[in-house]
Amino acid sequence: MVAYGAEQRVRLLALRAGWLTQTFVHWPFRPDAIQALLPGGLVVDDYEGAAWVGLTPFVMADVRPPGVPASLPGLPTFAETNLRTYVRHRDGRDGLWFLSIEVAFPPMVAARAIGAPYNPGTLRVSTDGDTVSYSGSRWIGDASYRLVVRPGDPIEPTERDVWLTSRWRAYTRRLGMLWETPVEHEPWPLATADVDVLEETLTAAAGLREAPLGEPLVHFSEGVRHVRLGPSRPCGPERVSQPS
Repeated sequence: MVAYGAEQRVRLLALRAGWLTQTFVHWPFRPDAIQALLPGGLVVDDYEGAAWVGLTPFVMADVRPPGVPASLPGLPTFAETNLRTYVRHRDGRDGLWFLSIEVAFPPMVAARAIGAPYNPGTLRVSTDGDTVSYSGSRWIGDASYRLVVRPGDPIEPTERDVWLTSRWRAYTRRLGMLWETPVEHEPWPLATADVDVLEETLTAAAGLREAPLGEPLVHFSEGVRHVRLGPSRPCGPERVSQPS
């Protein structure tokens, strides 16, 4: 069972931020199709027999390194979009694996130093009446997306909703090692959402060529404002592993 609230306090801080105006679009896939995209040492985490891939566009706000007080301005607000899936480390701990990360703030690409797959691009997030629109295109390559949603009523999250949205560490790969980045924030306030437009080539660009097993599951969130990211640390050598 995945915890709805943060599993650990992030005491050694690497970054503070707010993740706002976020939409979660999740597709179910065959676990074998997702396992083929993972490094050794990680196995796909499935829910009732299906692996899930999430497209999650949002706004990064009030981004500040440790030591920068709230009274001073942080980094400029910018858009980011993650394509992610859900995994377990060989020690059993669950987390995220990013298939790609699109970002409109080029300095964030420095996170490639610990294997985070950042791609600089042109990204936009806008609100018009009762719709929220997201779009993005990479500066290198032709991967892109366009998403328009109509947020609905707040919901009490189901077990599956929590499983899809509440993860408290991300894994990356660099120089033959797996790295872990811890995260802490308040629980996501979730709402329903209807999709008006959904066009994307990010999944194909990540190497996922087969069709999903069903229609996407979509949630909207106004966001979380008190995100704490810890420093990334190595969590063991990468090694070849087979799906369990």
